Amino acid sequence: MNHSMADIARVVEGTVEGDPALAVSGVEQIECAAPGQMTFIGGPAYVSLWSTSKASAALVSRDLAVEPGPGRALVRVKDADLAMARVLELFEPPAPFQAAGVHPHATVDATAEIGEGATIGPGCYVGAGARIGAGSRLHANVTVLDETRIGTRCILWPGVVVRERCTIGNGVILHPQVSIGADGFGYRPSADGRGLVKIPHIGTVVLGDGVEIGANSCVDRGKFSATSIGAGTKIDNLVQIGHNCRIGRCCVIAACTGVAGSVTMGDGVMVGGCVAIRDHLTIGSGARIGGGSGLMADVAPGQTVAGAPATESRQALRQWAALRKLPDVLRDLKR
Repeated sequence: MNHSMADIARVVEGTVEGDPALAVSGVEQIECAAPGQMTFIGGPAYVSLWSTSKASAALVSRDLAVEPGPGRALVRVKDADLAMARVLELFEPPAPFQAAGVHPHATVDATAEIGEGATIGPGCYVGAGARIGAGSRLHANVTVLDETRIGTRCILWPGVVVRERCTIGNGVILHPQVSIGADGFGYRPSADGRGLVKIPHIGTVVLGDGVEIGANSCVDRGKFSATSIGAGTKIDNLVQIGHNCRIGRCCVIAACTGVAGSVTMGDGVMVGGCVAIRDHLTIGSGARIGGGSGLMADVAPGQTVAGAPATESRQALRQWAALRKLPDVLRDLKR
């Protein structure tokens, strides 16, 4: 899987500094790269590491002052981070092989529809009336319950569970142990005050095209109608999406975030890690939620908030700066 600098430059629409015939066999971070490998330098913090790196080549953002040095080469691009994604595709190992068709150790109901070229791996269960689209791959031990619709070219990694009547768009990727369509968390005190009454959740889940959901994340079904995730949205590992949430297109939600029920999120929202979002809130398109925030109120489109409870980011920074000074202020007051 060797690729020359000239080949890589063509793929990423960059320019070569150094020997265009220099070939590399892999990609590695700058501190760990070995001779024959390529790295990338996306920001000023990494420029100083280039002189001690053993990498033979690097992708470099055009605005950074870096020279290739003897026997090495650079490929200059507008954005090294985006270009690196294209380079990683060149070196990506092949996916685990599964022959198309239904594995003999899978269980597929006679009324299920399996599209052309779809793969149903060992230990899978596909329920009555379910439909698996053409070219989709269900790896080992995936469960798809009755009347669920899986689109074309989807990848469901081992242990995924998609419960009944859910709809999965085209090109969706669900990583190991993802749960789609479990009951929402809904209980009310019983009339006698001595227990809890479970509220049935009779809705579904709808995932748009190109959605990707990380390992061990959960999207609960609606109490009524559907919990929906818009096309192109990417959800990290260990994220909880509550019942009847409506997540827009091309949102990014980082790990360990919990989104309570009936939250509406616009398009292009970015949510940092470990964020807690209260139920029934509205988050406008393009909003940004800082990591570790506790969201207790609506967020306007394009607004950036941080903190717990979350507030406008500049105000949050001022509050944190003031808190750092508080011990000194108290000491002065005691005097």
